[in-house]
Amino acid sequence: MEVLEIAKGKDLFINEQIRAKEVLVIGPNGEQLGVKSRSDALTLASAAGFDLVQMGGKPEQPVCKLMDYSKYKYERNKKQKEALKKQKSTNAETKEFRLSVKIDVHDFNTKVNQVIKYLEKGHKIKATVRFRGRELAHTELGRDVLDRFVEAVKDYGMIKDKPVMENRNMFVMIMPIKKEGKENG
Repeated sequence: MEVLEIAKGKDLFINEQIRAKEVLVIGPNGEQLGVKSRSDALTLASAAGFDLVQMGGKPEQPVCKLMDYSKYKYERNKKQKEALKKQKSTNAETKEFRLSVKIDVHDFNTKVNQVIKYLEKGHKIKATVRFRGRELAHTELGRDVLDRFVEAVKDYGMIKDKPVMENRNMFVMIMPIKKEGKENG
């Protein structure tokens, strides 16, 4: 039985912070040591070289465990960071890149290089061309820019659908190509 998950984000009561008169004591290896008075439990913990940590239970008789509290906090933080890292890697973000009909060659190449980096990390890309003023009468120019853009990143990503016009914007979604032989993790 894992009692550690009760106080996920909060710091737990340790040693003198515990206010109950009697506590159920659990040893460092998970064995039950029985109900003891708070002072006996604190003496037992200090003699063993551990902290007495209140893990949960009823307010009148909480469950306390003998453990190295600083080590426990370190391990808990490490697990939380690892879980967050895994969550970020599984939830690949959608990155949006805005292009214009009159984009310069250098700007275009810079955006292509940035997109390639994101595609290699597994992110989805939304490439958007915004039309201003009279450019709206020449949407084929925007389509040409998007086609050149997709062609430039074709080794790293493939388009999900053909370019779509939405109000004054034309966009295309680019999905990363899964590399063969690349290990997960």
